[in-house]
Amino acid sequence: MSTSATDDNSRVTKKLAAYIAEALKKPLPRAVAERGKLHLLDTLAAIVSGSRLLPGKCAIRYVKTLGGTKEATVAGTRIVTTAVNAALANGIFAHADETDDSHRASITHPGAGAVSAALAMAERNRASGTALLRAVVLGYDVGTRLTMSLDLKAFYARGHHPPSFGGLFGAAAAAGALARLTPERVRYLLSYTAQQAAGLSSLFRDPAHIEKAFDMGGMPAHNGVQAALLAAHGFTGVADVFSGDRNFFFAFSPEATPEKLVAGLGRTYEVMNASIKKFPVGGPILAPLDAVENIRRQHTFEANDVDKVTVKLRPNRISIANDRTMPDINLQQMVAVMLLDGSVTFKSSHDFARLRDPQTAKLRKRVDLVGSPELANDPTDWNALVEIRLRDGRTFEHHTPAASGTHCNPITREEEDAKAFDLLAPVLGAKRARTLIETVWNVEQVKDARALGKLLRV
Repeated sequence: MSTSATDDNSRVTKKLAAYIAEALKKPLPRAVAERGKLHLLDTLAAIVSGSRLLPGKCAIRYVKTLGGTKEATVAGTRIVTTAVNAALANGIFAHADETDDSHRASITHPGAGAVSAALAMAERNRASGTALLRAVVLGYDVGTRLTMSLDLKAFYARGHHPPSFGGLFGAAAAAGALARLTPERVRYLLSYTAQQAAGLSSLFRDPAHIEKAFDMGGMPAHNGVQAALLAAHGFTGVADVFSGDRNFFFAFSPEATPEKLVAGLGRTYEVMNASIKKFPVGGPILAPLDAVENIRRQHTFEANDVDKVTVKLRPNRISIANDRTMPDINLQQMVAVMLLDGSVTFKSSHDFARLRDPQTAKLRKRVDLVGSPELANDPTDWNALVEIRLRDGRTFEHHTPAASGTHCNPITREEEDAKAFDLLAPVLGAKRARTLIETVWNVEQVKDARALGKLLRV
């Protein structure tokens, strides 16, 4: 690396460290704060619901054996443990399923790492709700920029997994800000974060979604909090891990563009470019459900009236959701459920027994999934063209270029409220779920983040 490039990268580190250190002192624009609340609530709901799924159950069994100082809450349980342990468990819960948010440009799921780490550190340090919200937004800014600075094509080709790296740096930034680190200490935070960077794309071979939950949420949240605490407790090391001999980019992405790490900081808030799933299903299924919902809203017919449903997606989306064994990522099953029930809930999208239900199975066979290159011009991957043909000959069609919840078609507070309640109430109970939701909508009034932690316990 040339001296000029090294100097440029050094400036990147200094600017990033200074921004992280000052983030909690800077008010968020109103629209950014509102979007931050949507993503905070959405991720908390994913965390709570994920505590009851297989990856969550594994995490609970493990964390129960660790003990530790009572610093932070493991959601959906009575466990109060160290911040690093709580971040690990809650991060796994957050991506135990397909309910958490995403950020298309960076190919990350930013909430799983950033929110889990921020919540754990905020509880540990008794931070305010305002500080928590600002730390979460910061996590989205740093984690997404980290992966956008990489040469993602080459990065993937070498077997690395971008969401793990982005989630880690987002979690570390959020935790470091809440640890009130100085710019100098943040530079050490970044170095210890880089030393823990990992994630292999082989995780997609995991059939049970457990390793995926660990890589996407648990490991990033745990390692991010750990890096922040190491820096806070006086650990020193390399003061500029992004430049100089054998730096982060040299090791992982020599083709990277490090300047993207700090481009637009304080002006472009990446939480505004993140997407929330209106329905708790795999990404490619969102637009078809949106289209079916719109058709049903405009026309009157029953599920038994349907002769055939044709769903067109981008060709590269087909394999992700085509007749999968897990109901929430089985497009045919979810379309059938939407037609029968008029909606898709967390319960119905995780009902394995219903895969064998004769009525649902019969309707599922009438759903054809085909690839459509023409949809490549739509603004997001969450797009679809759906045609429903009835037995009486009537045909209805709806094109969804961007499903509700995408960054260019944001979910409303009312829609998020309904989704969050559906995920939270079965675990926390209706009353506590409603209190938690209202607390997040008014998070600036929270004086101590442990109040949120108490609401997350069962």
